[in-house]
Amino acid sequence: MTAIRPAGCSVFLVEDEVMIRMMVADMLEELGHSVAAEAGEIGEAVKLAQSTEFDLAILDVNVNGKVITPVAELINARNRPFIFATGYGSSGLPPEYRDRPALQKPFQLETLAQMISSAMKGAPV
Repeated sequence: MTAIRPAGCSVFLVEDEVMIRMMVADMLEELGHSVAAEAGEIGEAVKLAQSTEFDLAILDVNVNGKVITPVAELINARNRPFIFATGYGSSGLPPEYRDRPALQKPFQLETLAQMISSAMKGAPV
């Protein structure tokens, strides 16, 4: 029996390290997803979170020394799923979002795939 691959989702990616952002974008494309928008700083991410259509967001917790909370709040208000990416572990997440999924940096392709699948299953239809 052949596994049926679900259609890819569009992802809003916020990461301040350009090389990491490029690597994650490549990983997403390898998994069959598309990058709807990318941001490397909080102000830009806030604008894009309000105006871009996407299915899921992957948010670096610490963007140039600023916590991602304002962006997470906007995405949460839009009822879109999001995943944090952090090098600090779950204790580094904003307190109000510690129940959200978090990828521990550095992460592997398989871990990213599992996290996206899990987040999308919990997403509103």
